[in-house]
Amino acid sequence: MYDVIIIGAGVSGCAIARELSRFDLKVLVLEKAFDVCEGTSKANSGIVHAGYDAKPGTLKARLNLAGSLKMEKLSKELDFPYKRNGSMVLCFEEKDKEKLRELKARGEENGVEDLCILDKEELCKLEPAAGENAVAALYAPTGAIVCPFGLTIALAENAADNGVVFRFKSQVKEIKKQKEGYLIQAKDQSYEAKVVINAAGVYADKIHNMISERKMEITPRKGEYLLYDKNIGNLVSHTLFQLPTALGKGILVTPTVHGNLLTGPTALDGKDREGTDTTGEGIRQVLEKASLSVSNIPERSVITSFAGLRAHITKLPDEPETWVGIKRSEIEDDFVIGQVSDAPGFIDVAGIESPGLSCAPAVGEYVSEIVQNLLKPSIKKNFINNRKGIPSMSLSSDEERHKLIQEDPAYGNVVCRCEMVTEGEILNAVHRTLGATTTDGIKRRTRAGMGRCQSGFCNPKVVEILARELGKEESEIRKSGEDSWYLLPLETDQQE
Repeated sequence: MYDVIIIGAGVSGCAIARELSRFDLKVLVLEKAFDVCEGTSKANSGIVHAGYDAKPGTLKARLNLAGSLKMEKLSKELDFPYKRNGSMVLCFEEKDKEKLRELKARGEENGVEDLCILDKEELCKLEPAAGENAVAALYAPTGAIVCPFGLTIALAENAADNGVVFRFKSQVKEIKKQKEGYLIQAKDQSYEAKVVINAAGVYADKIHNMISERKMEITPRKGEYLLYDKNIGNLVSHTLFQLPTALGKGILVTPTVHGNLLTGPTALDGKDREGTDTTGEGIRQVLEKASLSVSNIPERSVITSFAGLRAHITKLPDEPETWVGIKRSEIEDDFVIGQVSDAPGFIDVAGIESPGLSCAPAVGEYVSEIVQNLLKPSIKKNFINNRKGIPSMSLSSDEERHKLIQEDPAYGNVVCRCEMVTEGEILNAVHRTLGATTTDGIKRRTRAGMGRCQSGFCNPKVVEILARELGKEESEIRKSGEDSWYLLPLETDQQE
């Protein structure tokens, strides 16, 4: 029997796993996909929010500030890309300046430091590209950007290095209460645990409803994005939000930690929990609304579009205290994190939409405290606090590159020319802790295929390397999931 089973290997699940790995606990993570970071965590804005947006007094506000303050130190411990670039909320009408002041006051109540209102002249000095339409801005110097999959993978690897077991392709089918703990039936195996943590993203309601009579409902909210080439990555230096207007919350424009420009997202509620397709209408919305913040963003520099799904809670149980010690009125428009009242030892981590990525380090600690109170574990004496990422030849100095090639000549063999990713980096990604088994797994760990050609040239070589290193046929290599193959086996071709 495991002490703890975590359902879901997104950023919340992996942050919780890492925190629990500090203790003498037997922990298992079950993930239905082939890899970590395959759901909401892989397709978002990559923003570390300063913390001025959430309603004061909410768990969301508390965890946002705490997570934001922890992120820089965590990035150094776990070696993932992070940059404190500051953020701005742009105001486009003189009459709306009061709303900026209200947002500033909210942020200060939440504990965000150094917030200030910029007039047009000050705004133009700090961010010239945003000055044409905006009349003022709320400036948050503590806002930052991060690599969302870099963060999630780093948390997962460090958790695994500290003894947490990960099982992929293990979709949870059924959960049953037992005299002591729970019996979980996954895709092809059953598991027992004293404590279960539900961090299943857009499927968190499905998991919750398996075990509780007090039902909840999550609606997947799709957000579409455009990613631009690095040749315009320095068009802006700050993350630019828009003050909500009658037209909606607006579209952000931001640099990424890897030097691209990103715009989006839209917000459209739907029913398809796997519906990450992009649409012509969504792309038009992003282009049109982004131009309000920054005029003349060159459309020809778009290298890809993508969409992510946020777990938006649309129905909470009617019972006033479905979660231990939490009143229903306290969780409206907030995260739902707590032990389920009619399922002792079952902990929900649900409705983790924006600013969930920013909150992740604090979510990990918060849930860890709940588990500590339940199981009273002892602290692990040999906890490994640091993790080293994959060396990047594109970011290394000439001296560092020479040393890597001397140690392994594969670091001199460039596979992805757009991002200058070498075979050595890909081999590292395959053979390290929780190594990649798909081309998307390679892409997220090394950036091979992330550049201008979007894997058009390098993908065949990546497939070849994966097949060779994993001892498989190339027809067995997948992009991400079971049905995302590149090649059909020869016998299938003959049958057709």
